[in-house]
Amino acid sequence: MTQAVKYVGLDVHKETIAVAVADGERGGEVRFVGTIVNENDAVRRLVKRLAAPDVTLSVCYEAGPCGYGLHRLLTKLGQACIVIAPSMMPRRPGDHVKTDRRDAMTLARLLRAGELTAIWVPDEAHEAVRDLIRARRSAQENATEARQAVRSFLLRHDRRFGGKTAWTKMYWRWLSEQRFDFPHQQLAFEEMQKRVLEAQARVGRLEAALGEAMQAWHFGALVHNLQALRGIRLIVAATLVAEVGDLTRFDNPKQLMAYVGLVPSEHSSGARTKRGRITRAGNGHARTMLVEAGWSYRLPAREERRYRERVADLPDEIQAIGWKAQVRLCQRYRRLAATGKPQPKVTTAIARELVGYAWDIARRVSPAVAG
Repeated sequence: MTQAVKYVGLDVHKETIAVAVADGERGGEVRFVGTIVNENDAVRRLVKRLAAPDVTLSVCYEAGPCGYGLHRLLTKLGQACIVIAPSMMPRRPGDHVKTDRRDAMTLARLLRAGELTAIWVPDEAHEAVRDLIRARRSAQENATEARQAVRSFLLRHDRRFGGKTAWTKMYWRWLSEQRFDFPHQQLAFEEMQKRVLEAQARVGRLEAALGEAMQAWHFGALVHNLQALRGIRLIVAATLVAEVGDLTRFDNPKQLMAYVGLVPSEHSSGARTKRGRITRAGNGHARTMLVEAGWSYRLPAREERRYRERVADLPDEIQAIGWKAQVRLCQRYRRLAATGKPQPKVTTAIARELVGYAWDIARRVSPAVAG
């Protein structure tokens, strides 16, 4: 007996979930079922009410601040569920009415039509590593902001450091020698310095925790092997894998390049071909890290002592890919820079090719080790 399919659209919010159902046949009825509270028991009752022995549910909702808990719950209940990116949701230009009811019904209708693209949903262990990496990134941003506040304070009072590099031991010694006329002004300066130290300590603790997490993570081997690429160390490699997931789920490196938004946008029609800036689609955290890694290829190809120590235990074929990437990308950086292209464009082009080498390394890492 053929099972009927009901397509369920969920508009998820912190307290409530709006529910709509589209019948399986094309052009069938799309009806609003109602609104339930966003609790596990309420979701279980909804599934029990909509499902039947001869009915299969296909559920979707938009990714948002509520996370993937609903997806995991529905999957445990044996129901097919996808999560879609809000940016990929088709919109009608002339539609200026937005309600939870209409959103749920639109999701159900588009799911039935096959117009929605599912995003990759990480498991709980993967999401835990991602949370750690994002916490470290937030701490790093706080540390940068704290250092900038100190330097701005000094500049307002015409205090200029005579050395070349800030935040070295010599710079900290110079900071400790600064004296201001008013006690409350001195206190403000001391509190700013303390904020810098606390932020740097927080970054250090999170980075140490990340190194420990890599030892037990099923993608730890992949993160370690990716460090064969110049400019990619623990933080960059872990960010790329945590934000993108298994790189080998892409059939070719061009798909991965497009996923992280490093391919040019295009507006072509007829005989006219026009390509513009990169799409900046997908995960911005991974893209930023890759562009920063691409900056290291402005220097000639060489293997420093720290790099050799980092890759000493990697397989020969992985080290060969790292050296091949370094030789090619350093040469390409020089050629592109020699043509007069702006530096950001050159670095972005290098980052795009760097993604291809990362994909090549990922497919060579044993699936039994990398997950």
